Amino acid sequence: MFRFFFRKFNYLTGLFKTKKPPKHENSGETEGTDDLKFHRSLKRNLSLLKSTLGESCDLILREFSFGTEPEIYAALIFIDGLVDKAMINESILQPLLYDTRLAGVDQEFSLAGMKAISRRMLAAGEVKLTDKPDKAISHILAGDSLLLVDKDSQALIINLRGWKARSVEDPKTESVVRGPREGFTETLLTNTAMLRRKLKEPGLRIESFVIGKRTRTDVALVYLQEIVKPGLVEEIRQRLRRIDTDSILESGYIEEFIEDHPFSLFATIGNSEKPDTVAAKILEGRAAILIDGTPFVLTVPMLFIENFQSAEDYYSRPYFSSLVRMLRFLSFFISIMAPAVYVALNTFHQELLPTPLLITMASAHEGVPFPSVVEAIGMVVVFEILREAGIRLPRPVGQAISIVGALVIGEAAVSAGLVGAPMVIVVSLMAISSFVVPAQLDAGVVIRLILTVLAGFMGALGISIGLLFILIHLCSLSSFGYPYLSPLSPFSPGGLKDVFVRVPFWAMSKRPYRLSRHDGLRQKPDLMPLKASSKE
Repeated sequence: MFRFFFRKFNYLTGLFKTKKPPKHENSGETEGTDDLKFHRSLKRNLSLLKSTLGESCDLILREFSFGTEPEIYAALIFIDGLVDKAMINESILQPLLYDTRLAGVDQEFSLAGMKAISRRMLAAGEVKLTDKPDKAISHILAGDSLLLVDKDSQALIINLRGWKARSVEDPKTESVVRGPREGFTETLLTNTAMLRRKLKEPGLRIESFVIGKRTRTDVALVYLQEIVKPGLVEEIRQRLRRIDTDSILESGYIEEFIEDHPFSLFATIGNSEKPDTVAAKILEGRAAILIDGTPFVLTVPMLFIENFQSAEDYYSRPYFSSLVRMLRFLSFFISIMAPAVYVALNTFHQELLPTPLLITMASAHEGVPFPSVVEAIGMVVVFEILREAGIRLPRPVGQAISIVGALVIGEAAVSAGLVGAPMVIVVSLMAISSFVVPAQLDAGVVIRLILTVLAGFMGALGISIGLLFILIHLCSLSSFGYPYLSPLSPFSPGGLKDVFVRVPFWAMSKRPYRLSRHDGLRQKPDLMPLKASSKE
């Protein structure tokens, strides 16, 4: 209902706005230099670059000359800290300054002369020619080096990037007992290389985008051409190209711009910092979006069941993995319903409790000045404050604050008669259960409060109404056109092999329904291991 009125409001207000022509910011062009080209004069080219880049202490402009009959004047421009200076000296300056193969070249340089430099002189793996200052400036700011030569309107873009980067480490948010211990880093090229190591497939495609007028963030779209559906890739391209913003600093920026349901509590775009998890999703027919500057990789489309799956489920025995997955479902329901059920039983449905338990709860609540719903909401809010404090503070201090704070505040609240002891137990159980499914931690906080308030007003009826609305909402969600509750709604019997339980690999011969291209067959259907016959 709110979405309907919001769309109508946007439509009516849009009628009175003057539409401006769209700006193609994703191309990485610099404002004001779109139609300019380099001049044949080196001084004019340097003046243009200086006026655009300004006087910055990290902007290095090295002017020199090479050749002998006569000398050829040139300039090298790069950003200090974004390039490998040792490679600059070895690959550019030394070949030009000390090599005599260009001696006697005429000053009237042509395009062929610049090509001769790139082919015969420069010891660099990636060299590009350009005559547009906007493109050259974008490459300089991205970490490339620019070589300009007098009497020539062409420039050479040389890729010698090299900056300090965090090494590959164990991911902090997705710890596993068994499996790979490497996680993505903040460097885009490192992350794409890690995916290439996992997927040694010629059909792996990596498309690049530049998003953000000020940050010019590099974004990569990764998918397997033979598996992913073409409509999904085209939809992702359109959503990425329509982003028109100043900055993209983390994957969360892009997630909010391209998600299907921006007002939903549930995330419809997955994220992970483990290369093996992202590679497995790509092999199922999904696409990955990598953003420079963050170790978290987005995967689309996302299904609700992915919140309860872990990479370690597929590295352990299927029976144990299935049991752990069912525990995750149970923990999720406990985390969102424990306070609400306690409030409903203590306020409206005392007849459902055994008499000894009812007497114990009544005696514990005796003297508490607040009703159960206020008691529950207060304890939930205090728990969230302690959790947030434990996260934001430095790790040694944060752990001490969260543990000591919970013990001290809980014991003091019970001793002072502000809350009952059963409520402390319920909130502690809720807190422990919420950590089992970290992907639903944000949505669980809001759902927990809503169900607790409904239980305080209507008891079990309020909880039922709240759960019904949540279920209806989940059924209405989609991720890039794919049903969010698939394979449960719409129901697909073949997809249940990896929902509540995880069947052995030899029984999962097909990829998830609706995600992959063609028939989705990933292995032969008759791979069940057979017992070896005894030999006498």
